[in-house]
Amino acid sequence: MSVDTVITVGVVATIAVLAVAFGLGILRILRSETNAERAVVGDLVYFASIGMLAAAGLVFHSAVVQDVALLAAFLGILATVALSRILTRGER
Repeated sequence: MSVDTVITVGVVATIAVLAVAFGLGILRILRSETNAERAVVGDLVYFASIGMLAAAGLVFHSAVVQDVALLAAFLGILATVALSRILTRGER
């Protein structure tokens, strides 16, 4: 096996694990009772999708996809902080 084949298999396995996490997260969002729980699982789903995007960028050797994934991750962190402030009504 060549190095490229091993890397591709590893990336595909990573995408599969993240897809399972994504699917279970969606199910958990549908069954959750509190807004805080939905927010936490929503972050899991969001960052799992970013991970799948970044892994796909590795498979297709695309620097643009990697840049988009980094930008989306940065915006996701900002959204997480903003949502936590909303849920706690601005308390620290």
